[in-house]
Amino acid sequence: MWRLTFYLLVMLSASVISCVQETPIETDFSEALKNGKLANEGYIRCIAYRDAWLKHADTETGLIPRNLSSSKDIWNAQDAAADNYPFMVLTSAILDEEMYHGLMLDMLNTEKELTSRVNSLPDTWSFSKNNFWNDTTNMDQIVFGSSEYIKDGLLPLMEYLGRTPWNDRMLEMLDDLNKQVDVVTSIQGKYGRAPLDEVNGELLQVLSRVYWLTGDKKYMDWALKIGDFYLSEEKLPTNQEYLRLRDHGCEIISGLCELYVMTSLTDEVKKQEYKSPLYQMLDRILEVGRNDKGMFYNAINPITGEVIENQIADTWGYTLNGYYSVYLIDGTERYNEAVLMALANISHYKNYPWEGESADGYADAIESALNLYNRVSSDPVAKWIDSEMLVMWGKQQDSGIIEGWHGDGNFARTTIMYCLWKTQGMKIQPWREDVIFGAVRKDNRLFFVLKSEKEWSGKIQFDIERHNKVLYMPLDYPRINQFPEWFTVEESNSYTLNGISNKISGQYSGEDLIKGIELEIDKGKIYAFELIIN
Repeated sequence: MWRLTFYLLVMLSASVISCVQETPIETDFSEALKNGKLANEGYIRCIAYRDAWLKHADTETGLIPRNLSSSKDIWNAQDAAADNYPFMVLTSAILDEEMYHGLMLDMLNTEKELTSRVNSLPDTWSFSKNNFWNDTTNMDQIVFGSSEYIKDGLLPLMEYLGRTPWNDRMLEMLDDLNKQVDVVTSIQGKYGRAPLDEVNGELLQVLSRVYWLTGDKKYMDWALKIGDFYLSEEKLPTNQEYLRLRDHGCEIISGLCELYVMTSLTDEVKKQEYKSPLYQMLDRILEVGRNDKGMFYNAINPITGEVIENQIADTWGYTLNGYYSVYLIDGTERYNEAVLMALANISHYKNYPWEGESADGYADAIESALNLYNRVSSDPVAKWIDSEMLVMWGKQQDSGIIEGWHGDGNFARTTIMYCLWKTQGMKIQPWREDVIFGAVRKDNRLFFVLKSEKEWSGKIQFDIERHNKVLYMPLDYPRINQFPEWFTVEESNSYTLNGISNKISGQYSGEDLIKGIELEIDKGKIYAFELIIN
């Protein structure tokens, strides 16, 4: 019966599958097609964003400016490099291999050559001066900018792409940063103790993952120095008068949780040393840092319990990532309940002004939900994500620019994460904007469809357990700047692919699916397939 369904689907040329009463399989394919249309729109928007920003690149260096207004004359590490450029790279890696291996790599090489000031560590570059913006070296600025570039820019590329020239740049900078600092104790900023807490938290997140990637104990030892500093009675974040629970402060919370995961899997003695102060911190934040919906305030005084900034943090899920990670390690139910409470109440925050309507606020809030939804699925959460993506997309201008500052990159970052969900991690090569592909997973089956306005030939590729196969992490705990895994294939497993196209129907190994399956499709037809884990 299902083969007849496939035949009917393929013969349809309309953009929507319509039935009087759909069977469960037909419903799955309808959902996959709907997901494909959303992913298609998202990817087209990412290309438009990338191309629009490239029009504003400096004509001499090819680097993009910090923003399109007051800082159009400069490139800097903490903004242009950390938040914007990397997601032009990721857009190209997924959708435009020629530009990924060409112009995007050229920009990396230029940035490294021009802006490296203290060994490989970058400093702000002025296009008009054709030199560094600052006449003298400011190590506080260089340390902060390097930390931001590594954690917010290069770490996400490592999470998805693995070993690349961008990963080499990250490790080079990280090693040179270690020559300057071990625990950051002197950098201050407008956010109270941040960016001190921000930089140390960023380093913890980076070091915890780079340790798994490289197996080099020096990264673990560096992370332990930071952990020893913070998980002490004097420096514990909740024993201070100011704790920022949104970005530019919350990084230390999830960073300490990532350190706890690492020690739990490598050093039981150190884990037990950290457990009590870590739990003390996490419990106090739950006690005084949330509203009645389970959402975190921007900033609190954890000693008195006073709410200093009562706006709700758009990065609520970044902090809950840490709670869920500890739950995965210890089975601490109250930390799981904290996650479930926030997700259960997320529908109260439809079209919520996270950062005064900024697209960046929506990006962080949506990613907060997506990363946790990947672990704790819920129909209301999925519907909330869909609705808020449309709000964020509506902020993109016809030119492709979103708001004209470095936060535009976060628009693409979140959109890519959303599209990977709607395609269940599938990719096509070559990508073309008229080719719609989407998927939905039901237990051990993946239902996916392809449709093109013109004839297309290429290959479809499936995702792998990147946390294990690329980063060598033994546990896929939720963490900021990762791109969640949805339907993944294992090289040694076998799979059955069913579909009307007899050319590709049949048995496949996981290795075959990872390398990609060659396919030709005719214009206007809908091709529907079912992939089953044997």
